[in-house]
Amino acid sequence: MTTAPGRPRDRRIDRALLDATAELLVEVGYADLTMDAVAERAGTTKPAIYRRWRSKAHLAHEAAFPTDAERVQVPDTGDLATDLRAMVRACVDVFAHPVARAAVPGLIAEFAADPTLHAALVGRLADGPLGTARDRLARAGIEPDAVIEAMAGTTLLALLFRGGDDLDDAWIDRTTTLLLKGIAP
Repeated sequence: MTTAPGRPRDRRIDRALLDATAELLVEVGYADLTMDAVAERAGTTKPAIYRRWRSKAHLAHEAAFPTDAERVQVPDTGDLATDLRAMVRACVDVFAHPVARAAVPGLIAEFAADPTLHAALVGRLADGPLGTARDRLARAGIEPDAVIEAMAGTTLLALLFRGGDDLDDAWIDRTTTLLLKGIAP
């Protein structure tokens, strides 16, 4: 086993930077988020940020969409309807979270400007809950990407049009039914 030169990264600084980014995203939004403000809030320096993340978009994405299993649970009860409903609920919870709502508009613009950024961020999510959801849906004989795109797209558009306050259990049930039955009459 080889080791990287230098001392190991301090995970406390990683956490402080992610927490500072999340707080600032909610307070000032993506457009006004600066690396200077993140470094100051976290009690560190800009070089410490750039040793960990390539850009503001990478940092904001990780702060808004952590891949930890505690925040996003992908069930596998053996019942597709139950599992899909839980996935829709998780999708609402993730995208309606204040940090994600503050980050998404800016991240979408960044994705359009930098295709390599998009690929890197999707790859990071694929190693977490997105990959788990794909596996669960594929085992049920469903095209996972189409379902995930429909679920996430419906949720994002509903948040945009409705503001998110009425994405309640009834909305989740209707969306789950739509996904299960498709658009057939």
